[in-house]
Amino acid sequence: MHRQVDRSYSETRFRASEIEHRYGPDVHLLDDPLALSLLAELSDERTGQPAVTRILRRLYDQLVRTALAAELPRAIVRVTTRMKANFQGIGVDRTTSAVTVAIARAGTVPSQVCFDLLTEILDPAGVRQDHVFMARQTDETGRVTGAGLQDSKIGGDVGSRIVLFPDPMGATGSSLCRALSHYRDAVAGTPLARISLNLIVTPEFVQRVTAEHPGVRIWALRIDRGLSPPDVLASMPGAFPERERGLDDHQYIVPGAGGLGEVLNNAWV
Repeated sequence: MHRQVDRSYSETRFRASEIEHRYGPDVHLLDDPLALSLLAELSDERTGQPAVTRILRRLYDQLVRTALAAELPRAIVRVTTRMKANFQGIGVDRTTSAVTVAIARAGTVPSQVCFDLLTEILDPAGVRQDHVFMARQTDETGRVTGAGLQDSKIGGDVGSRIVLFPDPMGATGSSLCRALSHYRDAVAGTPLARISLNLIVTPEFVQRVTAEHPGVRIWALRIDRGLSPPDVLASMPGAFPERERGLDDHQYIVPGAGGLGEVLNNAWV
C-alpha cells in the first residue's frame, strides 16, 4: 500500500477574500463577484417566487461554506482510497459540535441550508437546529424600537459548540442582539464561537452588534450604506462610522432588498 505523505496538504492556507474596512477583526465582508451578482438579482424588484428562494439557498450555500472553512477547528484527515493508497491532510475537525438558529421568518430557509451542510461535514449527532420566533416592535410612526422574542424551541445547551445565526438582512441589529442575549442569559453553556451569517448588513447593524455582544463574528456578502454622504461612500467602510447610514426612517436597508421575510413567504404583513 502507498503510504507517502504529501507535505503540500500538511497545513491550511485558506483565507477568505474580503474587502477592506475598519470595523475590526470580527467583521468579514466578502469580496465575491459571483455572490454579489446573485445578490443583486435577489434584490431586484422584478424577482419573485420561486426564484427568490432558489437564489437565497445558493447564496447561503456559498456564504456558509466560506465562513465555516475559515472558522471551524482543524484536524488531520486520513483515508484509504479506492486505489489502496493513503491520503493524509488538514481538514475540519468532524468532532466539532454546532447549533444553527432559525430566526423566523426570513432566517428559516438559511438555517436549513446551514443545518444540511453541517450534517454533511461534521458528525451529524453533534449538529442541532434551534428555532426562535421573533417580530419587529415599532412605534406609532412605524419606526423599529426593538425585537420581541415570542417563543423558542431550543434543544439543549451550547457549551463548546459553534452557534450560527443565519439571517439575511442585518438591518438594525435588534433581532440578532435579542437572540444573542437570549442564548447568553437563558441557555446553558459557553459556546466555542458565535457567528452571524448575513447577506446584507448596515453600518448600524455592525456597530450595534459589536458594541452589545463583543466577540461575535459577522460574515456578510455586502454592506449597504446608501444613505451616507457622497464623501463617505467614496471612503473605506468604517472610516467615518458616525456619518455612515444604511437605514431609512422606517429602518429598512438602502439599497437593500426590501422586506425579504415578506417576499420569501408571499405574506405582506
